[in-house]
Amino acid sequence: MRGLPLRHRRTGPDAAEDRRRPAATMSREQNIAVQRRIFECVNAGTLEPLREVIAEDAVDYDPAPAQVPGPQGFIDFFADLRRAFPDARLQLDRMVADDDYVATAYTLIGTHEGPFRGVVGTGHRVEAHGVQLARFIDGRLIERWGKVDELGVLAQIAVA
Repeated sequence: MRGLPLRHRRTGPDAAEDRRRPAATMSREQNIAVQRRIFECVNAGTLEPLREVIAEDAVDYDPAPAQVPGPQGFIDFFADLRRAFPDARLQLDRMVADDDYVATAYTLIGTHEGPFRGVVGTGHRVEAHGVQLARFIDGRLIERWGKVDELGVLAQIAVA
């Protein structure tokens, strides 16, 4: 696994069993509400409340370049995204959940007005599809896996 600290790697016959599983988990509905709140914060550009719903030791298994762990990493990532795409919006397309995980399919929509991956703002409108799987404990995001079509974004801002 790409350079993950050993404490986050899952190996051996008990790999599926998470060492950080609490005695009680949140309900499916509570996890959905937290995931929706994350999308709402990003869409509104109000990122500080993410500290309330992302655990201090949250792990992003697909971090952006130089993304730090925990809520600050997510806040910095979304702040950078909103500098590049000030009108950025995550449109929720599909959501599937159980008592531990929420999977989302979404579309990132925005206008490229600031630097993104070394490219100055072009004024081009972009739409890119993404997927995410997030795990929650006690009403907070604790693990995240995800991908967005970044190559598609670069093609739409005329880089690729």
